[in-house]
Amino acid sequence: MTSSRTRDLDGRLIVVIGGTGFFGVHLAQHLLDRGARLRLASRHPARAFRIKPLAALGQVQAVAADVTRPETVAAALAGADAVVNLVGAFAGDLDAVQGAGAGRIAALARAAGAQTFVHVSAIGADAGSPVAYARTKAAGEAAVLAAWPDAVVLRPSILFGADDRFIHLFAGLMAMPVLPVFAPEARLQPLDIDDAAQAVANVLAAPAAFAGKTYELGGPEVVSVIELNRRIARATGRAPWLVPLPDGLAAFIAALPLTPISRDQYALLRQGNVASGDYPGIRDLGVTPRPLDALLDHGLVTYRKNGRFGVRPARK
Repeated sequence: MTSSRTRDLDGRLIVVIGGTGFFGVHLAQHLLDRGARLRLASRHPARAFRIKPLAALGQVQAVAADVTRPETVAAALAGADAVVNLVGAFAGDLDAVQGAGAGRIAALARAAGAQTFVHVSAIGADAGSPVAYARTKAAGEAAVLAAWPDAVVLRPSILFGADDRFIHLFAGLMAMPVLPVFAPEARLQPLDIDDAAQAVANVLAAPAAFAGKTYELGGPEVVSVIELNRRIARATGRAPWLVPLPDGLAAFIAALPLTPISRDQYALLRQGNVASGDYPGIRDLGVTPRPLDALLDHGLVTYRKNGRFGVRPARK
C-alpha cells in the first residue's frame, strides 16, 4: 500500500459508486491512506461500516444509492471532486446497471461538478460478444465516454486477494477427491486487488496524465485454468484428481440449473481473461503488479488439512 506520508489526495471528496464490495473495500483503504475523504454509495451502505475504523472522524460517509434510480445517484454525487464507478453485475438488467446505467452515472457526475471520472470495466469487454456481461461492459464504456470524453477507463483482469471469491472458491474445493475443471486450457492473468486499487488511486492523484485513455490491468503472469488449479492444490497441500472437462460436456453442465457455473460464466471463462496488448497496462499507471504466489504462499493456510499446524507444502 502507498505510504501514509503520501497525501496526494488530501481533503478531496471522492465518491465511489458501488463502493462496499470487494474492490470498493480495498480501494477505500488506499484512498484513505492518501488523505481522501470518501463517500461510499451502495444499495447496501451498512457494509461500509467495516471501513470506518480505518478512517479519521468524518473521513468516510456511507450513503444509499441505486444506479437504476438516478435521483439517488445524483444525491450521492453532490459536492464530489472525483467519482469512481465500480458497479457491475452478472445477472438482472445488465444494461441498466453496467451499460446505459454507467453513462447516466458519468453524466450525473459531470452535472454535479466533479473534475475526474474513473470507470472500472473489465478485460474482455466486447460490443460484439454473444455474452450479455461482456457486451454491456463495452456499452458502458461507450456510454461513459460519450458523457465524459476525458473519463479514464480501467479494464482489470480477474482479481485475487485475501478475501476474494475466486481463488478461495477453488481452494475450498481442493478437499474433494475428484474435481472437474471447466475450460482447462483457457488463459487467465490474475491481478492482486491491492495493485488494482493502487492504480485507481494513482489516476485520481494525477488525472490529467491519464485523461481519455483506456488501460488493461493484468497481473505479471498468464496461467491456464488447469495450471491454476494445480498451483492452488499444491498451496493447500491437497491432491485431488483434476479432470479436464471436454467443451461439450462442460457447456451441457453449465446450461443446467443449480450448477456451480452459469452458461454465460462458462462462455467468459472459456474465452480467457488476458490483456490484449492493444492498450497501455498497469505499469503505465505506476504500479508493478505482484505475482499470484503472494497469495498462494501465505493466504490459503486455512484450506490445508491441518490448517496452520500442518506441514507447509513445498513449492514446485
